[in-house]
Parts: sequence; C-alpha cells; structure tokens
Amino acid sequence: MSEPSRFATALPNETATAHLMADLALLVGAGDVITLSGDLGAGKTSAARAMIRYLAGDDTIEVPSPTFTLAQHYDLPSYPLLHADLYRISGPGELEEIGLAPMPEGTVVLIEWPERAAGGLPADRIDIAISHRPALGSGARAAEITGYGKAAAQVARLAALRRFLDDAGYLHAERRRMAGDASTRSYARLIRGDTSFILMNAPKRPDGPAIHGGKSYSAAVHLAEDVKPFVAIGRGLRDHGFSAPAIHHADLESGFLITEDFGSTGFVEGTPPAPIIERYQAAADLLAALHGRTLPDTLPVTADTTYTIPVFDLEAMLIEVGLLLEWYLIDRGIEPGEDLRAEFMAIWRALLAKPDAASKTWVLRDFHSPNLIWLEQRQDIGKVGLIDFQDTVLGPATYDLVSLLQDARVDVPESLEIALFTRYVKARLESEARFDPAGFAELYAIISAQRNTRLLGTFARLNRRDGKPHYLRHQPRIWTYLTRSLAHPALSAARAWYRNHVPSPAG
Repeated sequence: MSEPSRFATALPNETATAHLMADLALLVGAGDVITLSGDLGAGKTSAARAMIRYLAGDDTIEVPSPTFTLAQHYDLPSYPLLHADLYRISGPGELEEIGLAPMPEGTVVLIEWPERAAGGLPADRIDIAISHRPALGSGARAAEITGYGKAAAQVARLAALRRFLDDAGYLHAERRRMAGDASTRSYARLIRGDTSFILMNAPKRPDGPAIHGGKSYSAAVHLAEDVKPFVAIGRGLRDHGFSAPAIHHADLESGFLITEDFGSTGFVEGTPPAPIIERYQAAADLLAALHGRTLPDTLPVTADTTYTIPVFDLEAMLIEVGLLLEWYLIDRGIEPGEDLRAEFMAIWRALLAKPDAASKTWVLRDFHSPNLIWLEQRQDIGKVGLIDFQDTVLGPATYDLVSLLQDARVDVPESLEIALFTRYVKARLESEARFDPAGFAELYAIISAQRNTRLLGTFARLNRRDGKPHYLRHQPRIWTYLTRSLAHPALSAARAWYRNHVPSPAG
C-alpha cells in the first residue's frame, strides 16, 4: 500500500472551489470514490454540485443536497455519478441499503459525511476536508485533499496540475469540460478574458503486459508513451506550414500542456453526421501536400532534446491485425485455434510486405473527422486544423487517406470516397511525374483492410476490457469499409479467409 498523498489549498470563494473540483474531475474516472467532509455549512454540497455541473457541461443543472434522499444518481456524458449524503445513517452497516456496499462499478461516487461510515469506505479513495477560513473572508474556505491507496497518485497529480496552472497564470481561469477520447488523455477549455485555450492532461501511458516480444501492445505498435511526441510533431507540422496548435505552456515531465484553441467547427454536419464535402476536399489536399514533401524523421522537442519518429514496420502492422483474433472473434463467440491463427497471420504477412517496402512518409494515424477542426479564417489547406497526431509514425502514404475516406465514426458514401481518392491522386500526379496510381490503389486497399481489421478488434476490446460499449455501434460501418477493400484482386486470399471465418457484426 502506497503512502497517502496530501496537499492543501485556500479557496477564497465558491469560484475557487469550482475550479478545484473541475481540476479534480479532469483526473478521475469511473470507479473512483471521493469523500467530502467538514462541519455543517462548510461547503461540501457546493463542492459536489460544482463537480457535477462541470462534468455535465451545464451550469444550470439542478443538484439538490441528498440529505433526505441519501443518494442521487446522475447519468453524465463521461460516466454515471452517485452523490451520497451519509449524515442520516448510523454506521457502515447501512451502506448496502443506499447502494454503497459494494461500491457501484463503473461509477464515480461522491460521499458527504464519510465519517458516519468509518471503516466501510474503500481503501482507494480521495478525501477532501473543507473548513471555514473567516480570517480570509466570510465565504473563504480551505481544502485538504488526501489520496489513499491507488488514489495517492491522483492527488499527487492534482497538486502538480494546480502548480502548473498557477505558474502559467491560469489558476483563476474559467474551466469548461471537453469530451475525451479513447485514450488516457483528458482536456478542458480555459477561458481567460475573451480568449480560450486548451488544457491537455496527458499522463505517461501505463505499461501493459509484455506480450509482444517483451513489449506492451502500445510500445509494440509505437503509440506515444508521453506528451513529447505531440510537442515535436506539432512543431514539425507548423514549420512545414500546416495548422497544428501552438503550445503556450508545457510541463513535459508531468504531461500538461496549454495550447492554442482551434474551436469546435468540425468536418461533418447533420443527423446522422455526414461529411461536409468542401472540408473533406481540403483535408485530402492537405494529405497530398504533406506526402509530396521531404520530411525529417528526427525533430526537436526542446533546445536540448530530440524525438525520432518510429517506423510503422511489418511487425507493428501484424500486431494490429491480430486484435481481430484476440478480441473481435472472441466477442463473436469464436475461439480461433493455432492452425487458424497461423493461416491468418501468413496471409497478412504476405499482404503487408508491399506497404512495408513502400516509401515512407509521416502517418498522423488518426486523420479523421473527430481530429480535424475547420479554421475558416485561414487560407487553403491551412483551414484544416490538426489536433491529434502524437502517435505519428513513418509509414505508407495510404494510411491517412484511408483514415479520412473511410471514417470510422461517419458514413462516407463510396461515391465520395472514389471522388476524393481521385482528387488526391490527381494532386500527386501534378507534383510527381513518377507517381503510380495503380500501385497506390493496391496499397490503399491493403492498408484499408489492415486498418479496418484492427478497428474491429479495437472496438471489441474497448467494450470487453474498458467498459465502453458505445464503440460497438461503429462496427457495422467498419465492416462495410472492410468489405470494399477486400474486393480488390490483390486481397483474394484474405477475402476468402474472412468469408469463411469472420462473422459480420450483425451476423
């Protein structure tokens, strides 16, 4: 058991309390338990209300004190939250009656008056003790935050975040919640005056089990381990005239950044969302321009350190397609035997030899609508704002074009895919007389099949391992894209194997 982690902070008013709870909300997740203690009128419910409203993204949501109901449930965008008040219980034996024994899974739990259930609370928790500080003003409070067990690291990180914000001059900025992604990163908008900035919380990626030649999955497929690749690639993109957000303040060791805010004008519209053709055209043009450049493979991070972009090699591509065996087929009730596994990997090893041998360029890796921001005030391809590129590798140019034209979260009609593919090829031909459209089309089909195979497995893993079932709704779309790519003559062996062994998501 790790030693508890503690820090204290002054809260001169309710706004300061709201800022503290928003900062804490940036670092917690489903399953975490937070207790709030203090005398009557200390501000426990106000602190809980601030956190709930921040997570809801709604400052007007009704958050009554649960003193009489004992527990109040909230279905928030990131996860469910249970707000409990133990003032009226007589001991830990009553926790089961209000749904706190055992603690609900996949839920953040906020508990007021935790001392009423001493001995019945989990060892891993965050305690916030709030006290009056009348010498600082009638509404002033002080908070002592303590992290126990696994939560000690969260409280230490909260203290580091508060120091970072204070040093950068943003401790008193307004916080607004932003939606997260499938990673361990989280984000908030910081509003200071009439200007908005982005706060990125990017903790070092925890090492998973060493299951791929002594490496974790993330290390084997070259996912960013910390925030330094984002800084390096962002600078490289800006140096080559592309729109990546400027970084105003950075703590590279802790993984905190304050960056330029590109806003939220996206590349899709309507219900269900559909591509805005003009913006997808600009994105395709950007890729053609990027892929036509001679780009470095080593970039500066600071004046004294550099970052070398990893190569998206054959083994990494094979590990990614292996997610189909490890997660998707298992999710469909199929346990592939050794012979089936060997046959699958042999097909893919032969297929991926061509993209592995192809010329390499920067592959931003997640070049699709959620990570593209439309910057109307800029010119030409500068209108395409890039916000998620820390996992950049050196690989085939087709990869990012597949990401864009076979958007995992948005239906891209085949007619639009073909038109934009043609637009991209035409742009490459205009700048490179030796560009080979037929060879590029074959590589496009192979990488499409590789990427969509990986996504079927990834979304199954997010469901089974991480408790994120909403990703499953994208699987039918992924299957449609995969079927398109398998129709290419070069993938005939893969097409037959998938037809015989891989059920569709609706199958």
